[in-house]
Amino acid sequence: KMVDPTLAEMGKNLNEAMKMLEDNQRKVEEENEKKYARKDIPGPLQGSGQDMVSILQLVQNLMHGEEEEETSQSYRLQNVGEQGHMALLGHSLAAYISVLDRERLRKLTTRILSDTTLWLCRLFRYENGSAYYHEDDREGLLKICRLVIHTHYEDYTLEGFNVLYTKQPVIYISSAARTGLGQALCNQLGLPLSCMCRVPCNTMFGSQHQMDVALLDRVIKDDVESGKLPLLLVANAGTPGAGHTDKLGRLKELCEQYKMWLHVEGVNLATLALGYVSSSVLAATKCDSMTLTLGSWLGLPAVPAVTLYRHEDPSLSLAAGLTSSQPVEKLRALPLWLSLQYLGHDGIVERIKHASQLSQRLLENLKNLDFIKTSVEDELSSPVVVFKFFQEYSNRDQTSHAAQASTMQHPIISNKRHIYDTFNQWLGEQLAQLVPASGVDVVELEDEGTCVRFSPLMTSAVLGTEIQDIDQLVDCLKMKIPVLTSTLQLREEFEQEVRRTVGLLYIEDLAWPGLGVVRYSYHCDGKNDDKQEKELEKINTELLKKLNELESDLTFSLGPEFGGQKNCVYIGMVTEDLDVSELVETIATTGREIEENSRLLENMTEVVRKGIQEAQLQLQKANEERLLEEGLLRQIPVVGSVLNWFSPFQASPKGRTFNLTAGSLESTESMYVSKAQGTGTTPPPTPPSSLAKQRLPGQKAFKRSLRSSDGFSETSSISHCDDLDKMDQRPPTLSPGQELGPLEMEKAEEQEEVAQAKTDTEDIHSDKLPPDCTKVEDQASQR
Repeated sequence: KMVDPTLAEMGKNLNEAMKMLEDNQRKVEEENEKKYARKDIPGPLQGSGQDMVSILQLVQNLMHGEEEEETSQSYRLQNVGEQGHMALLGHSLAAYISVLDRERLRKLTTRILSDTTLWLCRLFRYENGSAYYHEDDREGLLKICRLVIHTHYEDYTLEGFNVLYTKQPVIYISSAARTGLGQALCNQLGLPLSCMCRVPCNTMFGSQHQMDVALLDRVIKDDVESGKLPLLLVANAGTPGAGHTDKLGRLKELCEQYKMWLHVEGVNLATLALGYVSSSVLAATKCDSMTLTLGSWLGLPAVPAVTLYRHEDPSLSLAAGLTSSQPVEKLRALPLWLSLQYLGHDGIVERIKHASQLSQRLLENLKNLDFIKTSVEDELSSPVVVFKFFQEYSNRDQTSHAAQASTMQHPIISNKRHIYDTFNQWLGEQLAQLVPASGVDVVELEDEGTCVRFSPLMTSAVLGTEIQDIDQLVDCLKMKIPVLTSTLQLREEFEQEVRRTVGLLYIEDLAWPGLGVVRYSYHCDGKNDDKQEKELEKINTELLKKLNELESDLTFSLGPEFGGQKNCVYIGMVTEDLDVSELVETIATTGREIEENSRLLENMTEVVRKGIQEAQLQLQKANEERLLEEGLLRQIPVVGSVLNWFSPFQASPKGRTFNLTAGSLESTESMYVSKAQGTGTTPPPTPPSSLAKQRLPGQKAFKRSLRSSDGFSETSSISHCDDLDKMDQRPPTLSPGQELGPLEMEKAEEQEEVAQAKTDTEDIHSDKLPPDCTKVEDQASQR
């Protein structure tokens, strides 16, 4: 059929128009999608994804961080080693193996789990044991508690907490256990805190960090009599703080007597893999369960902790969560399975033995150092060394405070201990910073206070600690001990000097590791507290700036960021050659100068303000006088110009100048007469400071002269006396027209005679003799 050309053209135009509209709509929708993607989707997820190189580069940047970060973290990453790579490979293989079919996965996980459990039981002498692998090192003890609850309460699965209400369970832990362990167990088990009993450590006999067995026996008896059920005892084979081991043999007997479960944990359990094991640690093989942290002992990253236990009922173990029917959960043992095979028995024993040798090396060196006190349970095989800086009290102090110490803690002794804790905190931080490969840290013990701890089993495998690192640690410790002793001795002298000095206030801050804290006290003149506080802050800030500008070995600061006193100057550690009196005098003098300068500036500001007001009044008065002198007609613009042209008015210029020195307004007539500006009153010269002491070349501020300075002072005094004699022998100088009196003439003649006699004596003893003397010597030789 024929189509009308007009209709065909119309249809064509319509199609093009619709196409254009659809294209515009599509573009709008695409732009909206792009806007949505840019606005709501995070940057890394936009587009079609990123390549592997970019993602790994991002991970590397996140791992290493900025360049300003400490090198200790990168140092840890550099010492992962090949055995660490095997552990990391185990995690990747576990994820890959989990995609196998169920039957093949079950056989493989059963083999891995049984092999790893058998190897660990043989290595650590724990026969016929089962193993539970967990990420959190407290999770194993938590599952053991559930197992014991299921064992003692048969209806716990059905009735829950109702069976616990009839007979309250009790869990016993040592007071030297990890902080928060008891509370974490109660929270996870849903038990009240009254179910947790903290057993004190020995106070009279034995180690101060071992559980008191006799007291534990009495506590258990009281709980049984009150209707409670003793459930579980947590003992330590190496306390978290000092590394001491409880009396595991006696504790096992006590647990058997009351049908309790004995669980042991601690770093000393690692020594069970060695050929020689102390009897105290060997008793841990008879316990009901123990937790091993192989990752830190062997330097294996991201490997699980292991809890070995003995129990005959697999159903209760399954109910407690110690075993699982899920094959994927059994793959937790795969990193350990690979790492143990890679290291072998010799590699495992060598790493643990190396850590013990490091402890022994440090302990032997510490015995030869003065002012160092160690807290080690077994000096022959202890893998943990705890030491502190300590000076024995004098006999007089011990005698005078013996009576008070028996009834209450004497404040002097308490302050001394607080100061020692502060100094040991500083010592531990310094050693950790100077020798990061040693892995030392600071620990707070209940009896000893703040101490420095070296536990190589927890750090040496990761940090790669070697014997030379221990030697370097000892050398650094030898350098810090004299600084600690001198600072401790001069601290009291500094306090006395500050208290005797006017204008200074001693601030007692026992938490500051240094010489002390001082504040320059501002002399208030009826000012309010806010203004006085601002002035005090300004003066002490300027004082700190001035002290830091001096060439000295001391460190002056505003104190710690948190907890420090305001508007104070904190002085750090010092050496024995510090001149305390000069230091205190310098602080007081500098503070007074700053205060005087600030007052001078304040007074000058007030004087200038009053001078400006007075100048304004005088200028106003001068304008009025000029108006009266010139007359009213001269003030009219046109008339005044014509009048001044016919009859000029001559007036002397009257100006004012402000003298800052005198603080007053002065006339400028002298300037117009002499055509030069006067200098005014010259301020008096600043008197020299009494602190300008003579110093040897290269000697810094606040340093006492050395022992050889006695000879130097004697020589100086002798030369000074000679200079005085020369000044006395020197004839007096006369000004033009001045005449000497009789007494002065006589004194001048005596000085002249003495000088002539001295010259003759020097000529006689010199090689250049007069001719007459030569002739006399010739005649004597002829005779």
